[in-house]
Amino acid sequence: MDLFENLLAGFLDSVVGIAIHCFELIGVGIIIVAGLRGLIQYLRHDPAVRLNLAQGMAMGLEFKLGSEILRTVIVRELSEVILVAAIIAIRAALTFLIHWEIKIEERTRGDEKAEKHNIGENK
Repeated sequence: MDLFENLLAGFLDSVVGIAIHCFELIGVGIIIVAGLRGLIQYLRHDPAVRLNLAQGMAMGLEFKLGSEILRTVIVRELSEVILVAAIIAIRAALTFLIHWEIKIEERTRGDEKAEKHNIGENK
């Protein structure tokens, strides 16, 4: 039975390790693509640049947060648990702040559209 548990633990460590790297890679890729799109939109003076960039960063951070949550499965020592918990807290705070920024930007854009619509009706 001890051999089976060791094999299962090794298999779990391998699968989780691969999943962590995949989630990290996807998150980084999304952030890079969002940054490049944001740069292009900024150069074109697109008013939606802040909103689109924030949404891309939020999505990338969600994947990176997922990788940290998976990392909790394979940590063995208390110092590792504390480090992973701190990273999760920081990434969760960043995600919260970005989502808050997105809501503000969406509200601002909605107000601007309503103003333009009202101005158009008054003419």
